[in-house]
Amino acid sequence: MIVSQIDSLLKNADPLISSTLDKALSEKEISANEAERLFYADGLDFHLVGMVADELRRRQVGNIVTYVVNRNINFTNVCIKQCGFCAFSRDFREEEGYFLPTEEIVRRAKEAHSYGATEVCIQAGLPPDMDGKLYEKICRHIKKEIPDIHIHGFSPEEVLYGATRSEVSVKEYLLRLKEAGVGTLPGTAAEILDQDLRNKISPGRISAKDWIEVIKTAHKLGIKSTSTIMFGHLETPEDRTKHIALLRDIQKETGGFTEFVPLDFIANEAPMYKHKLHDGIRNGASAKDVLLMHAIARIMLNNYINNIQMSWVKEGPKFSQLLLSWGTNDYGGTLINESISTSAGAQHGQLLKPKEIRHLIREAGRIPAERNTSYDILRTFEQEPPESELDSVEDTSRFGSYFELVKIDKYRYKNQRKN
Repeated sequence: MIVSQIDSLLKNADPLISSTLDKALSEKEISANEAERLFYADGLDFHLVGMVADELRRRQVGNIVTYVVNRNINFTNVCIKQCGFCAFSRDFREEEGYFLPTEEIVRRAKEAHSYGATEVCIQAGLPPDMDGKLYEKICRHIKKEIPDIHIHGFSPEEVLYGATRSEVSVKEYLLRLKEAGVGTLPGTAAEILDQDLRNKISPGRISAKDWIEVIKTAHKLGIKSTSTIMFGHLETPEDRTKHIALLRDIQKETGGFTEFVPLDFIANEAPMYKHKLHDGIRNGASAKDVLLMHAIARIMLNNYINNIQMSWVKEGPKFSQLLLSWGTNDYGGTLINESISTSAGAQHGQLLKPKEIRHLIREAGRIPAERNTSYDILRTFEQEPPESELDSVEDTSRFGSYFELVKIDKYRYKNQRKN
């Protein structure tokens, strides 16, 4: 019924867009050039992109919308890199530089686990003179206290830095992380996998070539990862579709991506926007562009990556609810703490309780389900369950916040260097 309605409407669409969407409905691979045209869809064509993405989502994963109960632990904001989009990092000489000791990282992980978290996501800045064994040490201590928690940790940038500091190959370092307890890698630090563009927005950061090497190596060692894109800054629709096509090629080779997550550029405090470092810099994507980004991701990746996740931290819970009709099927995590987007000016990120996520999913006419990091369904909620302990938390300040953390003297980076 739905497909026949779409077919009828496609007869009135722009011929080039109509042919691309018809090809997508036939579940054939859409090229980067074909997908690029979809970013210019308007009027009826625009709505058809969303309808096709929603239909492909329905075929691939049905009406289940998943989420994970997790906690982000961004253990330091001190970083040797100065990326133009990052408002989180601090130089080691700045007063707001912090560094959580391992015992505090473990305490936060244990607290999250006591509230029902199945995952801790560990990412941070790249502190100077870092002990190459730091990441392994963190993982071992967490796993010693909480053997069944999943560690989703360390972006390709961090993996490369850890390997460099340890003077070993990326492969050897990944094997060490896996043995220490890392389950999956966040596919962040990707931004846009075009080196010329990376040289503008993040000069000196991990190269596109090295990012690909780390991810492929991880996948071949049995360490899966997420995949991401950062959009809404200097990139063009061509940059976006080439990026997605590259991720698709990696997935064909390794099968190691669990999901794809479009990440809208949060501009408010980002240096490259705040100081207008580049002509034409945008302050994030428009609502229309956000919808198209998620829909086109589904259309391009549908045969290869089942799960398209939206970021409620970037888009807000309500707009993320709308994205469920534009190809997405995952609400992400509860997070409990989120520092990186928050520092850039995002209005969301402290905590989205499981009951709130389930409510948003039900309002959209879909069925909520809790998953683990690997997308195994743990519980499907046909009916609303009793409130969990995390649902019952009224004072979320107990978990702390980024803006409080940078003021706590005992965690100042200069103090940690003395220890």
